[in-house]
Amino acid sequence: MDISEKTIHTIRTLAADMVQKANSGHPGAPMGLAPAGYALYAHAMNHSPAHPEWLNRDRFVLSNGHAGALIYALLHLLGYRLSMDELQSFRQAGSLTPGHPEQGHTPGVDTSTGPLGQGVANAVGFAIAETMLAAKFNRPGFPVIDHYTYAICGDGCMMEGVCAEAVSLAGTLALGKMILLYDDNGISIEGSTDIAMKEDIGLRFQAYGWHVVTLKDGQDDTAILQAINEAKQDARPSLIITPTLIGYGCEQKEGKASAHGEPLGKENVAAMKRRLGMPPDDFYVSDDVYQHLAQAAQAGNQKEAAWQDLLCRYFKTYPDMKDEWNAWFACELPKDLADDEALYDFPKAMATRICSYEMIQRLAARIPNLVGGSADLAPSNKTTINGGGDYSAENRLGRNIHFGVREHAMAAMANGMALHGGLRVFCSTFFVFSDYMKNAMRMSAMMKLPVIYILTHDSIGVGEDGPTHQPVEHLAGLRAMPGLDVFRPADGHETAAAWLSALNRRRPTCLILTRQDLPSYTGSGKAAFRGAYILKDSDGAPDILLMASGSEVAPLMEARELFKISGVDARVISVPCMELFNEQDEAYKHQVMPPHMRARLAMEAGSAMPWYQYTGLDGSVIAMEEFGQSAPAGFLLEKYGFTAGHAVKAGEQVIKKNRG
Repeated sequence: MDISEKTIHTIRTLAADMVQKANSGHPGAPMGLAPAGYALYAHAMNHSPAHPEWLNRDRFVLSNGHAGALIYALLHLLGYRLSMDELQSFRQAGSLTPGHPEQGHTPGVDTSTGPLGQGVANAVGFAIAETMLAAKFNRPGFPVIDHYTYAICGDGCMMEGVCAEAVSLAGTLALGKMILLYDDNGISIEGSTDIAMKEDIGLRFQAYGWHVVTLKDGQDDTAILQAINEAKQDARPSLIITPTLIGYGCEQKEGKASAHGEPLGKENVAAMKRRLGMPPDDFYVSDDVYQHLAQAAQAGNQKEAAWQDLLCRYFKTYPDMKDEWNAWFACELPKDLADDEALYDFPKAMATRICSYEMIQRLAARIPNLVGGSADLAPSNKTTINGGGDYSAENRLGRNIHFGVREHAMAAMANGMALHGGLRVFCSTFFVFSDYMKNAMRMSAMMKLPVIYILTHDSIGVGEDGPTHQPVEHLAGLRAMPGLDVFRPADGHETAAAWLSALNRRRPTCLILTRQDLPSYTGSGKAAFRGAYILKDSDGAPDILLMASGSEVAPLMEARELFKISGVDARVISVPCMELFNEQDEAYKHQVMPPHMRARLAMEAGSAMPWYQYTGLDGSVIAMEEFGQSAPAGFLLEKYGFTAGHAVKAGEQVIKKNRG
């Protein structure tokens, strides 16, 4: 056999061996996709094993992340920092080869994948970022940003709505440097894909505005490479349909659902190796295969070195661009930003969505790589960057992205943009629709991506739109997610702090914002960086601690004054971000919420669950225990007890309980 075929079979046998040794995993897809992976990594893609983070490398996304053994085999063979020991530790604790690829964990992995379809949306985000940055920085003769985004997806990805959302927008935006390879093996876990999907995928993508190439045989690496080269000549994003046999080479399993998610079995692995003409040894790689791919690796390393030389000449020719380049790609903020008092200028009552809009304008003027958009709700979410232009196929410099009504794909695309580097990214919708985004937000948290989620119309204060649009359980759900900051500001000053915190944290942040106006407080603002603080203290030792976030701070401030009439001293604590408060040292937390103070009352127009960590069982929480209804906001707030009077009655009971 020639060296290409031998290399492809080596990828197959390594994948089978990894799964067999781990006694778990998915051997079938990597075995069928070996020719596509080889064509990409050995011939089509610009990448550098010596410098995996090379900025101008082609990006690669394995959307069907269960096929992770494919990328691990390729990364090892090409000389990335992934040893044979790591392949032999596939799916084991502490290894660099987890069950699904994890960005930031394994060198050479550009995004974490697992939930099907999201990888395709990540890839669209990568492609959007490439066009934005190329339009900003490239000059004649200096294509310093010039790379492709490749993705592989399977039948499961094609069934997912997030994939359909993303590729529809990719076609609209004419993202010609995105090339998607579809592993059309016709098999899902439950059997043939015909039981759930019979449409013509190629025609579907043509309708989306994609260039489509359908191969006769997805095992032909030469044909795959020719299709990739053809795709590069087309201005549209490209889909290459590669019909494959799942479990290729294993006579007992190929083409069957049983090849998908379980080891082949020792006897079947041995028979497969004989059939493919490969040695029987476990994890065998011949010297000539290593040498063959070392040449591909060397070519990639040389391309990276040539690009570094191009960048040096670019900076000499355009010296004024160097500082901007460094600021954009280091994600540096202006040095005096945190101390700019003008950012906190919110003297009157305003809805926090309006405060956020003002912050976007102030920050966009200082941070030129701040970009983002909404899921067709920018006029309501107040997320437009004035004068920023609309990003489109005709205007790659636009800072406002129209994601359309595609919440899940919007969040997953924002992840891809953030992963690419060079951009500060936000996206937005109504808070109640964050459920559509939840899994992509979870991936943001796992990858520690500083995506900013602007989620407006945050409670029953939405009013007449009714329970379908009134978030109740959403705050509790997001606060339960590790690695995610959930900021619900009480006024403009806290909104400014929320934005600045989001820009400084290396993790995602949700800004939960109101439709209705909220008062502007004295003493709010920078204290919010600590997550919770004393907004209005008692005149003496407090008899009760009143705590809330967002719009419910206002009735508690009123309740404090009512308490004074009856001789009760109350301390009002604003808690805009529980995650930040929980990070503070014990001394500060005890200062704000003294442990001996057991009379505590919390109020929030959402689920009570998160507040018990602060109130304890001796305290009380005024919260939503049911869905709302369609009615004016004032009526609903009164009906469900989010008033100063109700807070006083509940507080009196708490004080009585703790005195008794």
